[in-house]
Amino acid sequence: MILSMTGFASVQRELPGGTLSIELRSVNHRFLDLTLRTPEELRPFEGAIRERVAAKLARGKVECRVNWNARAGGESALQLNTELLQQLLAAAAVAKKIAPLAAELQLGELLRWPGVLSAQVAAPESLGAACLEVLGEALTDFSASRGREGDKLKAHLLERIAGMQAIVDQVTPLIPQLAASYEARMKARFLDALGTMDDDRVRQEIVIFAQKIDIDEELSRLNAHFSEIRRILDKGGSVGKRLDFLMQELNREANTLGSKSVSAETSRASIELKVLIEQMREQIQNIE
Repeated sequence: MILSMTGFASVQRELPGGTLSIELRSVNHRFLDLTLRTPEELRPFEGAIRERVAAKLARGKVECRVNWNARAGGESALQLNTELLQQLLAAAAVAKKIAPLAAELQLGELLRWPGVLSAQVAAPESLGAACLEVLGEALTDFSASRGREGDKLKAHLLERIAGMQAIVDQVTPLIPQLAASYEARMKARFLDALGTMDDDRVRQEIVIFAQKIDIDEELSRLNAHFSEIRRILDKGGSVGKRLDFLMQELNREANTLGSKSVSAETSRASIELKVLIEQMREQIQNIE
């Protein structure tokens, strides 16, 4: 399966003590860049969450949001972080000595300080286990979402490859005729300029130049790249970087085709190929 780096999934589960929800979303990125947001109750499980996500995803800028809404009267109770509260009070006493006219911290301000007051689940291990289970469901939905988008990208790429194949197939039979026509024009110009074609040097130069404008090798390499891209798309997996490299190779051959062009047909083929290659390159940036 071809996976897009663009995806979204959201899973919610009702637990005895409240509601746990996990949301995953991602966009394209060269590497795996995970942003994780968790509530205080699940901070000890951040490492496990990161490992689960990294095991499933290879590339992409991923945002994972974990939310826990404790239910009133549920299996949770407010917990006071006395150690942090004492540190705040000590810091406030020092600050008071430095700035005696400053207003004192009120109790409400202290209780609202991050980490001082929290809803502590009675069994944090069970909440962590439930979180990883819900994360597994979210990652499954997320992969399915990325797979559906990947199928669309694959169809788009195969359509562009078919278009490029048609261009190459159309140009290939014309090559002998175009080369012969150009060689005849060159001979006519030398004949007009020199009045004779008996000079071996002139005939040798025409042969050498005819070899320089031969594009048979470029067309063969283009066909080889087309076959390789189809093979990679059928194989699936993390193929974005490989496809991006092949786009560079395709563009190189299309440029060479244009630089060797001696006819309107091959010049037009080079331009049309480069347009399709650029369209493919833009889509490949979204493939894992």
